[in-house]
Parts: sequence; C-alpha cells; structure tokens
Amino acid sequence: MKQRPEFPPSPDETNALRADIYRLLAGLLREAPAADMLDWLASLEADPADGDLARHWATLAAAAGTATPDALGRAYFRHLVGVIEGEVIPYASWYRNGALMDEALLTLRRDLRVLGLERSAHTRDPEDHMAALLEVMALLIDERAPDEARFFMRHLAPWASRCFADLGVVDTPFYAGLGHLGRAFIDMEHERLAAKVERDPVERDPVRLIDPDTAATAPAVTPAPFHGH
Repeated sequence: MKQRPEFPPSPDETNALRADIYRLLAGLLREAPAADMLDWLASLEADPADGDLARHWATLAAAAGTATPDALGRAYFRHLVGVIEGEVIPYASWYRNGALMDEALLTLRRDLRVLGLERSAHTRDPEDHMAALLEVMALLIDERAPDEARFFMRHLAPWASRCFADLGVVDTPFYAGLGHLGRAFIDMEHERLAAKVERDPVERDPVRLIDPDTAATAPAVTPAPFHGH
C-alpha cells in the first residue's frame, strides 16, 4: 500500500495482502484500537493509483492520527456494542434474518464444522459476528482453501457491504472511515470472488460446504477467533 512495485504483484503477494486486510478489518471490528495500532494506521501512505480504496485508506489514516484510544474505546462501545445493542449490529443473522442467533448463524455453524474450524473459547461472540467471518476469510486465503470464494458468497456477500455502509454514517470519523474502507474492500472482493465462482466448478459446488436446506441441525461447536482442529 505504501509503494507500488515496479512489476505487478504475484498472486501470492496479492493474496497475502488480501488476508492482511481481512485481518485488519476484523481486528478493528473486534475491539477498539490501542495506541500502537493508531500510530501504525496514521503512518500509512495510500497509492493514488489504487483509486477509491486508496482514498478510504487515506481517510482512515487521517482519522487515526487525530484519535485517542480512550475516545475510540467509548465510540466503539456506542457504535458496535451498546448497553443493549449498538448503533450498528455486525451480525449476519441481524442483517439476513432480522434477529440475532437466527438461521444465518445455524447455516454458518454447519459450514464451519465441515471446514474443520471452531471458535476460540476466549470469545463469547456468536460465529456470525462480522469480525469472525473476516477472520475465517483470512484463514482460507492463507491455506489456499478451495472453498474461499464459495464461503464469501454464502456468508459475507449477502450483507457485509450493507453493514459497513451503516458503519460509514456514524458520527465518529475513525469508525465512519472504517465503514467506508470496509465497504470498498468487500465490494472489490465480491467482484473478484463472484467471477471465481462462475469460472471454477469446484468453487461453484464444493463438496465441503453443506446445503442448509438439506442438512441436519449441526451439533454445538465450541465458542470466534477461529482456528482449525
């Protein structure tokens, strides 16, 4: 992101960057950033050749440069947690079914179990929290898993852009910037991975993901961040 290489990046370099962005977005949705993270974000230099994505990186970097961990801790709670609920509710079930702990979560749990992933015991968030799904994408990219595109299209494409768009209108510049950046990245990934699903029959109909209409109810899984068995 700081400097464009003289030659186009290799597929491995591109995928490593994609995984890093998924992890960064996940981390910023998981908890408020500490001082060292704000310093790092403020130091980022976006390449104008990257278009809208670069503009959103620059906006987030500028907001990080003027924010403090204490202020963002309060803003994080107000926007994404709340006493009962935050201004934005970053769960797939909420966006897809209109209620928490609904069908989208059950379907996700079935697919995660087949993928050999379970959430850590260190978190109480259900697996359909946006941060958890972004962490899964980073893992699938790292592992060059054949299910990467299919997982995105099933579990992020239907709602993630809308969730980030909602975050983009909150009144804290840092979190609004995160919302705009997240939406731009998800939209870019949607275009990339939808094309991959269309041209790759393995991605289009993978054996390892379960059809929620025909699957039995999944057994309970251990509470996300995710790890393999």
